[in-house]
Amino acid sequence: MNKIIIALLLFVSTNLLAQNPFEKEILGYEKQDSLAMPAKGQVLFIGSSSFRLWKSFDADMKAMPAAFNRGFGGSTLADALYYFDRMVVKYQPKWVIMYEGDNDLARGKSPQIIAAEYDEFKARLMKQVPGAKLVFVAARPSLARVSIVDKQKELNALIKAKGDYFIDMHSPFYLADGTLMQDIFVADKLHLNEKGYVIFAKQIQDFMLKYIK
Repeated sequence: MNKIIIALLLFVSTNLLAQNPFEKEILGYEKQDSLAMPAKGQVLFIGSSSFRLWKSFDADMKAMPAAFNRGFGGSTLADALYYFDRMVVKYQPKWVIMYEGDNDLARGKSPQIIAAEYDEFKARLMKQVPGAKLVFVAARPSLARVSIVDKQKELNALIKAKGDYFIDMHSPFYLADGTLMQDIFVADKLHLNEKGYVIFAKQIQDFMLKYIK
């Protein structure tokens, strides 16, 4: 009987991971929370690899309002919605700073659909975490995704036009002559290196110092 139960548990967990490749990361966060649950009312960072790979996060947030990072690499806004209860509601944050949209565009999703998913995320946040404020971090450019830069700009414009909290993470990575910086990425030409994260962090720090008390 025990062997049957174990086999069933393995089957369920394997299928769950197959359905959503981020389940392992989420379980890791849940284990971390079981040891030290973040206090309510903090600033929650949720999003894809630009957050997950932010190695200097703790140092960059040291002088900022209390914040914690729950980025899971490769995620989309649809994934953030899928894990909404487990990665947003349970923390009861005062602010949610989101970085999603870039991977969504790279996988062929239109800016309009992503903007609609953003609206759904915001509606659920307003309902399930009353008083929480949502901040959209604009899709940033990269050498690996120059082919979708117009889509990034379109998405960013759609979200910004809603009049919600918005952090420009697109224009800061361009030189005065309009060309994208070449020395801010790691070898894959997609993710930021230390120099890139200095720019990335400053944009967010400036926002937090202005709006988050």
